[in-house]
Amino acid sequence: MKELNAMTFSEETNKELPTVVDFWAPWCGPCRSQTPILEQFASKYSGKVNVGKVNVDENPDLAQKFGIMSIPTIMVFKGGEVAARAVGVQSLEHLTKLAGL
Repeated sequence: MKELNAMTFSEETNKELPTVVDFWAPWCGPCRSQTPILEQFASKYSGKVNVGKVNVDENPDLAQKFGIMSIPTIMVFKGGEVAARAVGVQSLEHLTKLAGL
């Protein structure tokens, strides 16, 4: 899982594979609950999907650009475009569906 910021975001979300991005913050309890699920997802689908995290406190411009109002927010990008979005803690099964795997 990569930490994404304004400089790396476009490059990481424009890849051939779908990119699942977790918008989060360290102080957010549900975000901390989402992290091990995302790590399991990234491991299970290694080579089929990219997974990244955006700390909204450190990257407020990205949070604003994508209209992040609640965290965690999971977004799936395909070819640089938003393909799916979900708010709140997502199960491994739901992450799999969101990413189209």
